[in-house]
Amino acid sequence: MRSRPARAWILALAATALCGCNLAPPYVRPEVAVPASYLTSGEVPVQDSGTNAPAIGWSAYFQDPVLQGLIEQALRNNRDLAAAVARMEQARAQFRIQRSQRLPGLEISGSGQRLRTPVSAADGAARVTVDSYAVQVGIPAFELDFWGRVANLSEAARRQYLATAEARDAAALSLIATVAATYYAVRASEAGIVLAERSLASRQETRELAQLRMDAGLTSSVDFNQSYALVTQAEVQLAELRRSHGQAVQLLQFLVATPLPPTLPAGRPLEPDAQLARLQPGLPSELLEARPDVRLAEQQLRAANANIGAARALYFPLIALTGAGGYASSDLSGLVSDSNRVWSFGAGAVLPLLDWGARRARVDAAVATRDEREVSYQSTVQNAFREVASGLVAAEQNDRQIAAQLQAVQVQQALVETAQDRYEVGLTPYLEVLDAERNHFTAEQALLQLRASALQDAVNLYAALGGGQLTRSP
Repeated sequence: MRSRPARAWILALAATALCGCNLAPPYVRPEVAVPASYLTSGEVPVQDSGTNAPAIGWSAYFQDPVLQGLIEQALRNNRDLAAAVARMEQARAQFRIQRSQRLPGLEISGSGQRLRTPVSAADGAARVTVDSYAVQVGIPAFELDFWGRVANLSEAARRQYLATAEARDAAALSLIATVAATYYAVRASEAGIVLAERSLASRQETRELAQLRMDAGLTSSVDFNQSYALVTQAEVQLAELRRSHGQAVQLLQFLVATPLPPTLPAGRPLEPDAQLARLQPGLPSELLEARPDVRLAEQQLRAANANIGAARALYFPLIALTGAGGYASSDLSGLVSDSNRVWSFGAGAVLPLLDWGARRARVDAAVATRDEREVSYQSTVQNAFREVASGLVAAEQNDRQIAAQLQAVQVQQALVETAQDRYEVGLTPYLEVLDAERNHFTAEQALLQLRASALQDAVNLYAALGGGQLTRSP
């Protein structure tokens, strides 16, 4: 036959097993209009070769080894990303603390006391010394979760933890994209500096030739002044490119959080086919699972939904159990024996009768928070589709712009050669040569910027599509 303490423990466990009522609303993912396929400039649906972004890790997508090394350093050293990881660990610890409340705890206690007291209240009465010793194992006050309050609080903490894990992934993806875009800005400014230095050297030679022709009386000072102005213009442009390059290098160094060499090692050509793997957008419905910021918004929505159940449970009594079993005696030597066995078991319930609307206000606040999170989720999804559509349009038009600009550079180069030939035989003034050289330099710089912009747009599209799965959320 079972003893009374054993039966009390069984009743406590049985009561715990009966808990399971959940007052949280059933979670349903909010409806968001999802297009059947992506459209670029409103012409035809995108049909591209390549691999879906979530299936391509960043090290496979970015094929420049120099950039790969910089991204690795950034993921390892960047302080903002480290802070995101620390916030995730904080949320994880809070979830573990909250989850522990769903199961009864055990604690062991021991005590010893010696008390000297009079036998009676009369003056001069004899006094006695009483010893007492006890050792017990018990359950501290444990809430029976009939209404799902503790379970919903645990679920909310779990969803907040998962949200911080998604925030960590979003921060990592943003860092990768920013490092790549900054790297391409550095490379573009380096190429621009080389181009500007070559143009400056050419214009300085032209100025020296104009000086000689003017000194020999073959031309007027107008040609010399015009060539001098062109040199000055090239010097200003070169200074601007060096300023942009220095700022881009400083940003890159901040992102990787480690000193960079004075000159970066040579990388691949600054062209999309040489820098990046081919990418296809996939189905729009896949975007809801691919982007960490969308998953983050949904985890926050689910946490808010669980908090509604916790708030509603406060309308019902809070029922708690306590229990303990052990030994108590006035003699330490015989403390642990059957004759000194003691136990206790208790239950209590509390239900506020008048709280001046506090419980109702908690439910209203929880519902309003859930509504806010729902709208935020829908907005995040809509923004995700906008970013992808914008990136696809940019990718489509960048190819056309680069092809057209290549032709423009070739045409300007031919115009420079023609102008020089015509000037040398005296058919045109020197101003025509200067204009042709200036236009050719401008066309080359524009082509360089278009290629850099195309790379940055491709990076943004990769991030907008969710990028590769950096670290799967727990």
